[in-house]
Amino acid sequence: MTSPSLTSLQEKDRAHHVHPFTNHSDMHSVGSHVLVKGEGCYVVDANGVRLLDGLAGLWCVNVGYSCQPIIDAVHQQMQKLPYYPSFFNSTTEPPVRVAEFLARRAPEGLDHVVFSGSGSEANETALKTIRGYHKIKGNTRKRKILTRTFAYHGVTLATTSMTGLPSCYEPFDLPLEGFIQVPGPYSYGAKTDLDPESYGKWCLEQTAKKIREEGADTIAAIFAEPIQGAGGVIVPPSGYLQELRALAKENDILFVADEVITAFGRLGAWYASGLWDLQPDIITVAKGLTSGYLPLGATILSADIVDTIHSAGYYAHGFTYTGHPTCAAAALANLETIESLGLVEKVRDETGPIFQAALQDLASHPAVSEVRGYGLIGALELIPAGGREALTPTTMLGVKASALVREEGVIVRGIRDLIALAPPLIITPAEIKDLFDGVRRGLDRLWK
Repeated sequence: MTSPSLTSLQEKDRAHHVHPFTNHSDMHSVGSHVLVKGEGCYVVDANGVRLLDGLAGLWCVNVGYSCQPIIDAVHQQMQKLPYYPSFFNSTTEPPVRVAEFLARRAPEGLDHVVFSGSGSEANETALKTIRGYHKIKGNTRKRKILTRTFAYHGVTLATTSMTGLPSCYEPFDLPLEGFIQVPGPYSYGAKTDLDPESYGKWCLEQTAKKIREEGADTIAAIFAEPIQGAGGVIVPPSGYLQELRALAKENDILFVADEVITAFGRLGAWYASGLWDLQPDIITVAKGLTSGYLPLGATILSADIVDTIHSAGYYAHGFTYTGHPTCAAAALANLETIESLGLVEKVRDETGPIFQAALQDLASHPAVSEVRGYGLIGALELIPAGGREALTPTTMLGVKASALVREEGVIVRGIRDLIALAPPLIITPAEIKDLFDGVRRGLDRLWK
């Protein structure tokens, strides 16, 4: 079969394909960017341009592109049994093995897994399970959900209601009733005179105040990303996460760690919850679970929650693709690859420190106002020649900078007036240098 031309693909895309999180008028005025191939940390577009992927697809291609063990595992599972549901008291081998792997690496006590198709579904599953848990416990007033500004938890009606980004919830007349927001520890975005640690303490005070106002007996759970990803790579100040967890425990509120971005080595640990000793009641994961090769999410539950849910008998939740054997086969091969290559330890001991040092080197660039990062994730806050005072809601320097950086052969993500980076975990020191050289060239052009 002959492949259609680039122009033909762009025309068909314009006519029929609705893209997520996209201004379609802007995109189609120049034509959608068509990617055709990936290898290691690089992708190639339809014009043959090779690009270093500094965002790992969408924070997810942890083992890089064209990983042969995943390809082989998917091929073999497709030949053997491409699909069978985990309904009807049935299962297949891959999801059982993935569940065991996730539980083995998770913090103690988190040993049961519900599979789904995405991070949104993983958080939706957590929400629904939490409601069922409290109902069985007789806590019928515990229905409210507490999240933070600049949080991102998904795109369903409920998970968008948990998301603390107005651009995500306002167009759909959300949040729904019962979803409460408290300040996230984004001191730079708050334009406060407080240092990050002091601002984090203020955020905790506001969270405690909101819990008192609403009544702890009405709040079912707190959802928190250890590092807030899509909100701008917001790294928590020292002690903040531990105190947030303690606040939840003191008020008998379940604590959910949304690790859709942070799990599986991104921060130099299998789970970020272990880095901060959070001992959450639930962890949600996706993205790096399969390195994006196939869709899969998972909700990892504590023994207490599972025992309670099981005590009621019938667990009336699940999706057609819950525990999809081919997706789970991809996940198992991906997790075993991360383990066998020692990528978690490599990020912790080698590439993470190199990446963070290169990130900090850009702090002196005139276009950079603040640098944040941890492991293999980072962000650069950008300013125009007029300084922070010249920023407006429409400057969108991050979007402009990401376009310039892409022209320099590197892919990063533009968010408001910042750019975010999160390359594949297999990135080498030489590729980290190439990544930041491309970013610097793009920022030089932005500053002119």
